[in-house]
Amino acid sequence: MHDPSESILTLPPRDQMDEHARRLRDTYAIRPTDRLIRREFGYYSLQAWEAQGLSLDEPLAQQFRYDPPGFHALGGLGWCEAAFEPVFETKVIEDRGDYELELDHAGRHVLYFKGRRDGFMPEYVAHPVQDQTTWERDVVWRMDPTSPARYAELETQMAAAREAARRGLMVSQRVIGGYMYLRSLIGPERLLYAFHDQPELIHTCMEAWLSLADTVIAKHQEHVTLDELFLAEDICYNGGALISPRMMRTFLLPYYQQLIDNVRRRQLDPARHLYIQIDTDGNALPVIPIYREIGMDAMSPFEVAAGCDVVEIGRRYPELAIFGGIDKRVLAQGRAAIDAHLERILPTMRQRGGYIPTCDHGVPAEVPLDDYRYYRQRCIELGG
Repeated sequence: MHDPSESILTLPPRDQMDEHARRLRDTYAIRPTDRLIRREFGYYSLQAWEAQGLSLDEPLAQQFRYDPPGFHALGGLGWCEAAFEPVFETKVIEDRGDYELELDHAGRHVLYFKGRRDGFMPEYVAHPVQDQTTWERDVVWRMDPTSPARYAELETQMAAAREAARRGLMVSQRVIGGYMYLRSLIGPERLLYAFHDQPELIHTCMEAWLSLADTVIAKHQEHVTLDELFLAEDICYNGGALISPRMMRTFLLPYYQQLIDNVRRRQLDPARHLYIQIDTDGNALPVIPIYREIGMDAMSPFEVAAGCDVVEIGRRYPELAIFGGIDKRVLAQGRAAIDAHLERILPTMRQRGGYIPTCDHGVPAEVPLDDYRYYRQRCIELGG
């Protein structure tokens, strides 16, 4: 009998693993599974669906027959914004009539409709880092990896992680990727100039990113073996990568490789494979071979409108686990369109393995609730 106390060092036997963890591990390893995992990326549709009869009091997983996750996520390192501690104090800093300019938690100046914060895309007017002075004055001290406040809940968090590991769940460390991090600091447009005009500032910011990520992850690794390092990157748009391969290799990959090397060296179970997943919207095809240089094993969510075809990508990269790739727009085009789309993708990708079907971003409000339910049912029928 497997001793549960050893699960942070070695995986439990397959027959003692949580069944959803076992299926997820097989998906990452691109092994045949009894059926495709059932999950969704996210939603922009819940308010519209509530008006169509969806109960928000009942778990969506139950209503749409999703699987339990099969993984346990560790945070503390940001996702769409840098992991500040403390965050900026949120406050309105200027009244502009119908609008108000707010300083948000990430240090950005954001223009909103007065009294509204949801249901529309705000305008980002300014970001916290313009130069070395603003970096040192306003930001770098918020990324101190030794801040006790960062670890206030560490024991509780690690107890939950150890319990998940004993059940065989994949332990996934979530980290804001370098590009997403720099964008949150400098701004999407200014950042593109900064790679050329302020390279020293970019490296300074990335050194702080590495120091923080490495220190926090090292504390987590004292308790559990990591199965995945998951980077939120968003480095692509509909035409491909936002920066050149040379810039990626200069400003991002060395820091990623150092972090990955450090994590692997510290693993309590040195034989455990550390999966690397990259999340980026847009046309990801040009960056797949670049991220493969650091050992990327999995990618998501493969935006169809930007030219991502998971069937073709699956053929071209048989060793890559693929999550996403269902065109969210098709779900608003009626059941015949849904059938045609899923029948092209799911049987082929189920046979290939290493695939989890989800929409390629949040489900839009234009998708009728009944047609979304139909889509989920067809995923079950075609995915097993």
